[in-house]
Amino acid sequence: MSHDIPLITTIVAGLVLAFFFGSIAHRLKMPPLVGYLLAGIAIGPFTPGFVGDVDLAQQLAEIGVILLMFGVGLHFSLKDLLAVKGIAIPGALAQIVLATLMGMGMGWLVGWPLGQGLLFGLALSVASTVVLLTALQERRLVETRRGQIAIGWLIVEDIAMVLALVLIPALSGILGGSGESLSTNALLWTLAATLGKVIAFIAAMLLIGRRLIPWTLERVAASGSRELFRLAVLAIALGFALGAAYVFGVSFALGAFFAGMILGESDLSHRAAEESLPLRDAFAVLFFVSVGMLFDPSIVVREPLLVLATVAIIVVGKSLAALAIVRAFGHPASTALTIAASLAQIGEFSFILATLGVSLGLLSQTGRDLILGGAIISILLNPLLFVVLDRLRSRKGSPHEQAHAADPAGPALPEMTGHAVLVGFGRVGHLVALALTERNQPFVVIEDDLSVVQALRLDGVPALYGNAVAPGMMELAQVAGARWLLLAIPDALEAGHVIAQARKQNPGIDIIARAHSNVERLHLEKQGANQTIMGEREIAAGMAGCVLGEALSETGG
Repeated sequence: MSHDIPLITTIVAGLVLAFFFGSIAHRLKMPPLVGYLLAGIAIGPFTPGFVGDVDLAQQLAEIGVILLMFGVGLHFSLKDLLAVKGIAIPGALAQIVLATLMGMGMGWLVGWPLGQGLLFGLALSVASTVVLLTALQERRLVETRRGQIAIGWLIVEDIAMVLALVLIPALSGILGGSGESLSTNALLWTLAATLGKVIAFIAAMLLIGRRLIPWTLERVAASGSRELFRLAVLAIALGFALGAAYVFGVSFALGAFFAGMILGESDLSHRAAEESLPLRDAFAVLFFVSVGMLFDPSIVVREPLLVLATVAIIVVGKSLAALAIVRAFGHPASTALTIAASLAQIGEFSFILATLGVSLGLLSQTGRDLILGGAIISILLNPLLFVVLDRLRSRKGSPHEQAHAADPAGPALPEMTGHAVLVGFGRVGHLVALALTERNQPFVVIEDDLSVVQALRLDGVPALYGNAVAPGMMELAQVAGARWLLLAIPDALEAGHVIAQARKQNPGIDIIARAHSNVERLHLEKQGANQTIMGEREIAAGMAGCVLGEALSETGG
């Protein structure tokens, strides 16, 4: 058997080391993505030992971007996108211009040619899809107004970079790189053709994709095969992304986003999101590994001041620009700060622009290393910015005031005691809530779907929006005075964290959780659950009870 298997070795080495370093980062109270980046550096060409295939890693990372944008599209409707166009379009374009000018200013101070400074500035102006969405998803902000603005902003940046990737080769001769200079007419024609392709792609998705995608999944779902349904979801995500790139010349990410957004209008969107989640997570990890592989750590020693200046533009300059723009449009400080923190990093398009610039002779190797170094450091710093934001928000007032300020969809909860705290309002949580209502048992719901929370509040049900493990959430639910904690969420690891937090505030609370296996049951009980309900076990007990009851009645027992 041949051992020349770069694809397998790169995937295995990347995932194993990502798990190893990610676990260490988690134990040190750091974001796991820090470990993923370190794993990439460890198997990159600039460190001793095993070296993974960089080109293959980048392609695997692109799959991660496709699946992640598809997942976001499932929860981001066209209505949401149009609702934020007033801030997302002018805001993103203004921020790109300001960040590019900052990069050009740094290049001018260093003595770079105009073309190199322009490309360097453009690379620093566009945020990473994976990093931004990971940060928003961890804080359950994707479906909030702040999250929608950030995602809309990201889409505009994506489209702008698609145009840049087409125009840069055409302008390379004028800017001092290789290639012939185009005439004004040829340049205008290239720009018009690119815009036409983007418009044609959007029109095709709205006119054809809106009918074809839901129709296909509905037919597959009717077959009753879960394997085929999962395969259909992946085929739609990857197929439309690839087709968008080859037929219309737009990015993979944009094609996948629109495919997901159209599918999100279908009743099967939740199931599609569930089926694609494991692969999305795995390939998102490979994205961070691939970024680490590109980084040459020696740039920090060779050009420390330039690295520092690059990071300052990304983390400070871009953030202040975004903050000022959002505030200028009349949005509250909480929204401006969230968007500023979300955009204070760079990623995928930055790497593509850097590679293109080097190939065209527009960007030096030092410029490329600075972009990669700035990306690595800004990605490492980005979670810390959100931690600072969370702490600033926590100092503004009590948990009740924070809830009201963060989500104006309803008032703060009244004081409660002897109530039940219900975590999760899916199918199981809904049935639990009905039973509690029938028995006039007061309860409060914690749910991470904003539309569900708003609907509950309209029905007069006390509900909190967010992740139950988020700081302050147990205080908001007044768990210290609660009698029961009911965990209707299917994620046993997340449920374990909730149990641990609740036990600290109320050691005597009765905790009931759901589990899918004996391993999960043991884990939850070890964390402090009084009782765990396993669906399969309860069904088996019910069936056996029916049989035994009927047998006893026949024998007169």
